[in-house]
Order: sequence, then structure tokens, then C-alpha cells
Amino acid sequence: MGRRSYDDDAKTFKSKNLEYERKRREKLSTRLLMLRSLVPIVTNMNKATIIDDAITYIKELQDQVETLTRELLQETEATSKEVAKPKINDFDLAEEMKKWGIQEEVHVTKIDGNKLWVKMIIENKRGSFKKLVEFLDTYGIALIDTNLTAMKGALLITTCIQGMDGQTLEVEQINQWLLDILRAI
Repeated sequence: MGRRSYDDDAKTFKSKNLEYERKRREKLSTRLLMLRSLVPIVTNMNKATIIDDAITYIKELQDQVETLTRELLQETEATSKEVAKPKINDFDLAEEMKKWGIQEEVHVTKIDGNKLWVKMIIENKRGSFKKLVEFLDTYGIALIDTNLTAMKGALLITTCIQGMDGQTLEVEQINQWLLDILRAI
């Protein structure tokens, strides 16, 4: 009886090893097929060739990355050394805006609670939007969901505004106040 249990244990041990080895080979085959599908040129279908071709392909990709990185750095250096192109002056922008019949305007509408929706069309002067944001910040008004479009010498600004400290914003007061700020810019 002692011998029989030994044989049973050996058979169980062998069958477990065979099962593990079969699963390992299947896993390896599946991964080789995946690798083969990723490499555009596979010269032969044996395992060693698939791996060699993958290594060659990866090295080619690394060389391409290096070349592109060098080119990008050269372009970046070249553009940073270029002399800045002269900017269109503010007078030209104002004329462009007038030519297209665009008028400066401000519209303020209450959305809900303490939120107002604002649409402004202003002359596209250098730094005008930055100054507007600074003025609003100084008076405790936050811009929310702001869109800015520059076209034909004008800036179209659409935004929601809200008092930062829970202050109540009145439509007429904010409308007039924004017009005054825009004239001062």
C-alpha cells in the first residue's frame, strides 16, 4: 500500500507540472502573437525571429524619437532667436473695428442668485483684457466660465461674474460700471 500512494502522488505531481507547463507555453505563444501584430515587418514566424524583428523595430523607433527631438529643439531655438514681428498698433485695430461696423457694447443679464452673464465687445487694445480682469478682481468680482474671441480689431468677451464675498450684483449698476471701466482702459 505504501508504494501505491507514492505512485499516485508522483502522477498527481507530474500532471500538475504538465498543466503548468502547458499554460506557460500558451501564455508565451499568445504574447508572441501580440508582439508579432505590433511589429510591422516580421521576416519569419519562429520565436527567435519575431523577437529579433521586434528589437530592430524598437531601435528604429528610438532613433526616430531622437531625430524628432533634435529637430524640435532646433526649431524651438530658431524661433526663440527670431526677432519679434512688429505688432499691429492699437490705432490700426480701432480702424479695423470701425471698418466692419463693430461697436463697443456691454450687456449684463441676471442668471440666478448672485450670478450675472456679461457680454462685452471692446476694442482689441494690447493688455485691455488683463486690465479688465485686474479691475474686477480689485472690486471683488470673480470671472467664471470666460470666453474670449479676437476678430476684426475687436474682442468679444462672454463670461459669468459673481461677487466673491457674497455681495449682491445689480444688473444696471454693473452694466454702467463696466462701461466706465472699459472707457478708462
